[in-house]
This record gives sequence, C-alpha cells and structure tokens, in this order.
Amino acid sequence: MLKRHVWHTFPTVPLATRQRWRESTVSFFLICALFPALSGCEKTEELATLEPGEKLSGGATSVAKTDSNAFSMPSTNLSSLRRMDFFVGNGFFRNPWKVASVQQNARDGLGPLFNTDTCQGCHIKDGRGHPPTDVDEPAVSMLVRLSINPTAADTYQLERGGVVPEPTYGGQLQDAAIAGHRPEGRVRVEYTEIPMVFSDRSPISLRKPQMRIDSLGYGPMHPETQLSARIAPPMIGLGLLEAISEDDLRANAMQQAESSRRISGKVNMVWDDVQGKTVIGRFGWKAGQPNLNQQNSHAFAGDMGLTSRVLARDDCTKHQTACQQAMNGGTPEVRDSILASILFYTRNLAVPMRRDVATPQTLRGKALFHQAGCATCHVPSYVTAEAAEPELSQQKIYPYTDLLLHDMGDELGDGRGEYIADGNEWRTPPLWGIGLTQQVSGHTFFLHDGRARNLMEAIIWHGGEARGSRNAVLQFDQAQREALINFLNSL
Repeated sequence: MLKRHVWHTFPTVPLATRQRWRESTVSFFLICALFPALSGCEKTEELATLEPGEKLSGGATSVAKTDSNAFSMPSTNLSSLRRMDFFVGNGFFRNPWKVASVQQNARDGLGPLFNTDTCQGCHIKDGRGHPPTDVDEPAVSMLVRLSINPTAADTYQLERGGVVPEPTYGGQLQDAAIAGHRPEGRVRVEYTEIPMVFSDRSPISLRKPQMRIDSLGYGPMHPETQLSARIAPPMIGLGLLEAISEDDLRANAMQQAESSRRISGKVNMVWDDVQGKTVIGRFGWKAGQPNLNQQNSHAFAGDMGLTSRVLARDDCTKHQTACQQAMNGGTPEVRDSILASILFYTRNLAVPMRRDVATPQTLRGKALFHQAGCATCHVPSYVTAEAAEPELSQQKIYPYTDLLLHDMGDELGDGRGEYIADGNEWRTPPLWGIGLTQQVSGHTFFLHDGRARNLMEAIIWHGGEARGSRNAVLQFDQAQREALINFLNSL
C-alpha cells in the first residue's frame, strides 16, 4: 500500500530518484519485518503514515502562516477581545524602553547596563537569534552567561539562582550602556572548521566556536569565570509547553531510563521566585526557569536592567557603583500590568501548521527520524493539561521535545552548571517551526550558541547520550539524509 501511494501520488518524480527512494524504503521495511526487535522498527507502518491532527503542531491554536511573520501570530482560537489583549502585549514586547528620568512614565528605567532596549531586539520577529557573523559584529541576539565555580559557602546562592555569578560582572555580560556608563565588554567569536565525512564519503564540515570578551569596562574577570553563549530561542508555543503536565515530564524520564538506548533525561529542579520553593524547570537552554512569568522577569532584569515585582533587582554588582546609584524608573520599573500583558503575549504566540506533511519523502524522513532514535528525546506529542489560558488547555500538540536535560557530550558542553544541570547537559529544544527559521529569521543557525549553520550540522554535533543517533545519521546515504531534513523542514 505504501509503495503504491508513493509512486502514484508523485508520477513526475524522476525515475532514478524514485528508484533510490523505493530501494531505501523497501530495505528499511524489509529489515524491520525480519528483525522487528531492532531499534527503530517499532510501529513502522504508523511512522510512515500521517497521524490524525499531526499537521496542527499547536492543536487548535495553530496558524496557517509561512512568511516572515509566521512566528508573530496570536493563537487561532483566541476570541476577538482576547486578540486585543495579545496585541497590547505585542506593543510592550516590540517598543523600546527609555532611560529613567525625573518625569517617570510607564516605559522608563532602561539600564544603566543592558543588552537591548526591547524584547524584540533579541527575539527578532519572535524568531531565533544568531551569533555574530563576523568577529567585529556586535552580538545582537546572543548573550553570554557568566559564573564561577561554587564553594561550600555558596549553598544559598546555588539554591536560589542555580549558579554563583561572576563577582564584578554578575550573571550576564551586558555589552551596552546608557550615556555616562561603560558597557561591560565586547563579545568576539571566531571559528575553527572540523571536516568530517558520512559513510558514503560525502563531506561535511562543522565549525567550532572560540569565544573571548575584550574591552572589559570594570576590570579583569575572576580567573575561573565560566562563559556560556546563548542565542535567543524562538517564542512560538511557549504557553503550550508551560501547559504540559509535570507527570508527562517525569514519565519521559522514566521511559528513557527503562529503554535500551542508554538515554537518561532528567528534569531540572529550580527556584520559583514567587512560590519561594524548588520546582521543575522547563524554560531556557538548561531548563533553568520554571514558568514564563519568571522567564520574562529575569529577561527584563538581565537583558534590559529593569526590575519587576518578581525580580526586584537588576544585574548591577557591588563593584559597579555608578550602576547602583543611577536613577531608576520606579519600584518596580516593569509594572504588574505590563508584566501581565507580556505574559499573555508570550503564552499565546501560535505555532505554524506543518507544510508538505503527507509527501512520500516527508513520511520517509519521519520513519528515519524514529529509526535513528531521535524521537526518544524529541518526543513528538502531548495532550496539554488544564492551562492558565483556556485556549491552551487539552490541546493535542506536536512540539518534539521531552523538556528534559541530557548529556550532549564534551564538544557541546559549556562547562557551566545550572541548578542540577551539569556542564554537558542541555534541555531538549522543541523542533516545531524549525523549518521556517530561514523565512522568519533570515538564517539557519542552530544549537545553543548558533554554531551549526544548518540542520544537518546541528545533528552531527550531537554527542553524549545522542551519539548513537548521530552515528545512525552518519550511516545514512544522501537520499536518506535528504528525506530526514525534509521531514524536519516540515515541522
């Protein structure tokens, strides 16, 4: 049935290409028929077909948008009145904050040290950030986390913040400042090419970043400073990720522990500023934030130097006296109403529908994705629990993530822990919308620091627990690799 569907649906595909697809597809299903216990052969027929509702990655919230604004749309099932609330939040997300003045208004208090003056400055068009493309280009949508190795006396800081900040520069490098203040430093990134080959001898080259910080504005850093570059992640579907139940996350970890793939994901346990206790983390590159409101509040403080009721301090340190003594924009600078508007906006940025979901190549790529074991961590689907926003509740979604921490190997490690995440562990990023990165963000840089220039490079960088999946992809021939990437681009 599958073979008939493939060749009759696409009669214009060149004969040689159809023959390669047929041979590879038949080989995969033949192997699975003979050896059903092999990894990747489970539910083979199901993997090669389109599941009901699979096109709607965000369930009823999904939008039919594929242009440069595909990540900036409200959830489809929002009422007209609630759409107005969404666009109010959109205004606060996009418009810049001003320097504090004696005539305080709702949008002043920027800095004195900051990375950007607007949320949109990092999350351009609500999409994915990128590293500097040239050694002299500023890090517009990439920031650098700072910390030092903890000591026995740092228990309180580790419990509340997950790290011990660098003493002079704090937990994040701010490379901009208002008039009369010095930026903390300038990020420089250079790359070394690492050539590799697939099993069919096709070449691929990975680029390994070397980062340094120069033009330090407040003296030398601690000699044991740990640096971690982080590009801004896409903003879509965050409210749906927040609505995935904790039981589902724990079930992911349990299923992985019981599997034969040597995958051992774990939830991060982080501090909730409002509840005043440790809870499960799910946001940020190391799942260091428990919910969107806290994620937003910490971004206001670290990225823009703005206080809120959730986080009543910015990133100024005791060594930066001018920063501490500067005029502020009120207490707090981000009013509760603004924080609530931003929260509503970030919860309801819709996920685009998938494209070309039922083509033979996409379905073949889907089967290969499972065959390589990628779906063990990039768990395809969930049904959301009762959410703070009713539109996000009880939705069948396809984010392709387990929201767990995994050891990704030394090559991707940053050597910097965060709560119970160690220096090699990263949260599995969602894959939904990844095929629209070029359209929305104008580039295809992936991974936490943007080192991968395309999806295949991102796959081949996988190490640690994902080494088996990476090695499986290295064994794919060109047609299989094209099918896999086609599937990912359909997400």
